[in-house]
Amino acid sequence: MSDIQSSLTGNSIVTDCSNNLDGLAGVVILAGGASRRMGTAKAILTLPSGEQLLNYHVRHANKLQVPILIADNGRDFQTGLDIHSEEPNAPVIHIADYGTDVDSSEHDEQIKTGGALVAIESALQTLSDLNDLNDLGISKNVQALWLLVISCDSLIPATDLWQKLQCEIRLAADKKVICLKDDGHLYPLLGFYQLSIEPDLKAYIDNGQRRVMQFIQPLVQAVPFSKEWQNLTNFNTPEDFKRACAALSK
Repeated sequence: MSDIQSSLTGNSIVTDCSNNLDGLAGVVILAGGASRRMGTAKAILTLPSGEQLLNYHVRHANKLQVPILIADNGRDFQTGLDIHSEEPNAPVIHIADYGTDVDSSEHDEQIKTGGALVAIESALQTLSDLNDLNDLGISKNVQALWLLVISCDSLIPATDLWQKLQCEIRLAADKKVICLKDDGHLYPLLGFYQLSIEPDLKAYIDNGQRRVMQFIQPLVQAVPFSKEWQNLTNFNTPEDFKRACAALSK
């Protein structure tokens, strides 16, 4: 990582990089996975506080004051900001995966998904097409705009992820994907994607490709994170989720 010093206090990252929202175009919450090993959709898992996981991510993303996109594979999971007596600071928009025309009424137990990249492509297109970017104080120069990606197999808040990674935008000027890593894994669904990659990602998908790592390998800057965060990520079974909730409460 860079010489910018970071420390973990509770579940929050503190850095000497200012928490400037310039360049953040929006947040996409990936909530469309099949979740077969979990036995239920991760988006509707309930935290010990009683809050559903999707609401947890929307609540934190809301603090960033940019559009929040929910990629839920047509299942139309509802958010509940009103439960927390909070008003959204920016639009909350459900988006369909790129290349699909999903009728949520047709979903059954055999949820099909095209993978994370088709959701990210849809999010990139949506943000590029939004007419109100100037109203949000964001430049329309896509070379300077980023999408923050949050997956629903993590309890890392969007605010903490933004604060952790934003310094790397300056330091890795030649990279167009910035994501977390630990000692053994890359976390491409916890990171930034520059809006300018949209045409290349579209061409990649249109060519029948879906592998995330193959697409991002030439573009990615990986940022190490602490073991405390590792306990909050990558839960795929009820036991994994229980451990993540225990780590969150510490």
